[in-house]
Amino acid sequence: MELPTRMPGVGTTIFTVMSQLATEHQAINLGQGFPDYNPDPLLLDEVNKAMQEGHNQYPPMPGIPLLREGIREKVKTLYGHDYNSDTEITVMAGASEALMMSIMALVHPGDEVIVIEPFYDLYNPVIALAGATPVIVPMQAPDAAHATYRVDWQRVRDAITPRTRALILNFPHNPTGINLTEADLDALERIVEETGIFLISDEVYEHIVFDGKQHQSLCRRKSLAEKSVVISSFGKTYHVTGWKIGYCCAPAAITAEIRKLHQFNVFTVVSPMQWALARFMANPQHHLDLAGFYQTKQDRLFNGLANTRFKPVKSAGTFFLLADYSEISDMPEAEFAKWLTIEHGVGVIPLSAFYRDPAAPEANHGLVRFCFAKKDATLDQAIERLSKL
Repeated sequence: MELPTRMPGVGTTIFTVMSQLATEHQAINLGQGFPDYNPDPLLLDEVNKAMQEGHNQYPPMPGIPLLREGIREKVKTLYGHDYNSDTEITVMAGASEALMMSIMALVHPGDEVIVIEPFYDLYNPVIALAGATPVIVPMQAPDAAHATYRVDWQRVRDAITPRTRALILNFPHNPTGINLTEADLDALERIVEETGIFLISDEVYEHIVFDGKQHQSLCRRKSLAEKSVVISSFGKTYHVTGWKIGYCCAPAAITAEIRKLHQFNVFTVVSPMQWALARFMANPQHHLDLAGFYQTKQDRLFNGLANTRFKPVKSAGTFFLLADYSEISDMPEAEFAKWLTIEHGVGVIPLSAFYRDPAAPEANHGLVRFCFAKKDATLDQAIERLSKL
């Protein structure tokens, strides 16, 4: 049976393809971004405790008050913006739902949405589903003078038209590992002041920022917070990606529109996990210590790759780093990633997968993405295999 599709051109994602390939060839999967270790036992104990206490029925649609208040306190402490926990914070079924509901709430048929390339693969299909058009603005790729990607904010500004409704941001950035600076926030303030567009900010790696730097959340600036949806993820923060729990913070008028969609999408989010997270996050060390935890893992993988024919690139945040393989092969990135998985037993993701046209020359810079959210033994085994290249 052939059915008309709401999402033409959308098939199986590269993450599924590469993970399946890694499984088939018994490769170490450093491609897909999930930890291969358990969360803190205290968090698991809190889930069991919540179940035993009877928190097993529908919680309130926007999330239990204790968890929303915990989010409010954390954001206020870290970034200085005081959201109203009743009207401006919503617990969602993962950051994916938060992103989808935010786009659907703000974007209407005929609108344009600016997306910075390379980009996470959820954005464009949802923009299309909303009846809008994604407008792609490429980052400047690494070159001899610059080891990392950079955003040209003037190019972003030039792409904005009277039809532009929103700009989607993702920092710390997946897949490039770059982060925002104060100067970037200055540029964004000018853009919002001049155009009035909305900002949808995917900040799921907010607590994974390296070298003692601070995460520059959009809600640090009042003028940006007033036009932004700020989204984060408990899964990324507490090593529980399979729980699919995240949240979004936004002005009350925007939150009201997001909640209209949320209540008819999933209605609410699993109850005992909400209670467990609310109690667990009351100790801020659990998120404050995360950067140091992942810094050690990044350094382990970076130093290991530096002793191979790869040329690793330091990450400013996330649990990913890029590596240049130009001394190993001149294959396009997707071909190289499959070859590395099959022939050398280490699964990675080609950076070209985060481009609109992965086969285009401008999408292929000889880079692959490694995930270091793995046990030390997993990383060491992968480095050992790669050292034989």
